Amino acid sequence: MLWLSIDRTLDVPLIRQVYEQIRTKILNGELAAGECLPPTRELASNLGVSRNVILEAYEQLLAEGYIETRPGSGTFVAEGAYLHQQEKTDSQSFLERQQIKEEINDIIDFRSGIPALNMFPRQKWGQMAKQVCAETAHSILGYDNPEGRIELRYVLSQYLKRTRGVECHPDQLVITSGATQAFSLLAKLLLSPGDEVIVEDPITKEIQTIFSLSGAVICPVPVDEQGMKMDLLPSDRKPSFIFVTPSHQFPLGGTLPIQRRIQLIQFARKVDCYIVEDDYDSEFRHQGAPIHSLQGLDPNRVIYIGTFSKILSPALRLGYLILPPALIKRCQDLKWFTDLHTPSLEQLTLARFIDERHLERHIRKMKKIYKARRDHVKKCLIEQFGDTVKIFGDSTGLHLVAEFQNIVFLDQVVNEIMKKHKVKIYPVEVHAIQKGIHQNKIILGYGNLTKEEIAEGIFRLRQALN
Repeated sequence: MLWLSIDRTLDVPLIRQVYEQIRTKILNGELAAGECLPPTRELASNLGVSRNVILEAYEQLLAEGYIETRPGSGTFVAEGAYLHQQEKTDSQSFLERQQIKEEINDIIDFRSGIPALNMFPRQKWGQMAKQVCAETAHSILGYDNPEGRIELRYVLSQYLKRTRGVECHPDQLVITSGATQAFSLLAKLLLSPGDEVIVEDPITKEIQTIFSLSGAVICPVPVDEQGMKMDLLPSDRKPSFIFVTPSHQFPLGGTLPIQRRIQLIQFARKVDCYIVEDDYDSEFRHQGAPIHSLQGLDPNRVIYIGTFSKILSPALRLGYLILPPALIKRCQDLKWFTDLHTPSLEQLTLARFIDERHLERHIRKMKKIYKARRDHVKKCLIEQFGDTVKIFGDSTGLHLVAEFQNIVFLDQVVNEIMKKHKVKIYPVEVHAIQKGIHQNKIILGYGNLTKEEIAEGIFRLRQALN
């Protein structure tokens, strides 16, 4: 006798309920190979369902190979459908999972680069997304161009010209699935095993990894409070490109002055290489307008990368590349073979959001909020640590750097701070190529933290370091 149960209160179709139960019994051996299943009419009568329910469930099981029919004999469990069931590793009870969830929620995370997620303009974005979905042509729901929607590329080129001094035609833009994809495309486009890349030191570990995976040799150049030190550029190197964050060096926060920008361009011209400018968060300069782009000084030499992850939300996965004309077609081809194209409806929504100046209004609003949070971090650090802490790299963006006296942030120290005091901090040393110089510095991101969380997090940090 085949015992099955039907629950009409579940949001699961009856056909699916019958199929899943028989499938499970076959897989775990409750129904052995060769065992005859009840006729469809009989099983339907026993369960109080339509015969069509049983017929469709049997048909699905037959299509997947769990059962077989024998003309004139009936329906039988097929050979080879039994699978020994291993003990499930996820044996945590609901209460245990809740406890872990609560512990995670109790952690104060000073991760950099995360905007205030609760301040995302949901209502306006939702309205525009709804309008775009309702008004857009059916053709846009199909496969699209790898370079991205012309609507977005046009308004973005105008916005960047207006706010950053970027010189580009819409055709020079390639819309990417976040800045990370832009970095990966560049690595595939410009790097071969053994090629050299000059980068700032320190620079985000992610960038180092992406370039290294291409087989490139990374040549670090130290930075100071004004960014990359141009007098240390290696004259004997032939790099494929030089990677910089000139408007807000990550992680130390310096701004590359015009004299060094000119020196960098002259060096790149001399060795005939590109410059890659990562402009990841300079919208949020706390005093005055954003720094003008390096790209605007030499559009044919500088490749410009931007992202909306820091401005709006990482969940949007929208970034972009601005390329010299010689690289456009090759990059479009690479984009196509990577993921075809970035989602079109999101692009159109963002295009409308920018075109109607909602983005600029959002940035103005968030600059005030982030400045207040930055000031609160500095205030709390001084209150808790006094003159034993030095603060720098705080002119722009969503993080600052704190340098401590007589403290070395080794892995075990950082792990203990998180485990015992529920504070997550990020050592600068993780991003350093030449080790041993920045061991007493940590990155404190504040974009997604309230003032209360900031104060509590720094209080816990002092307790941990005492």
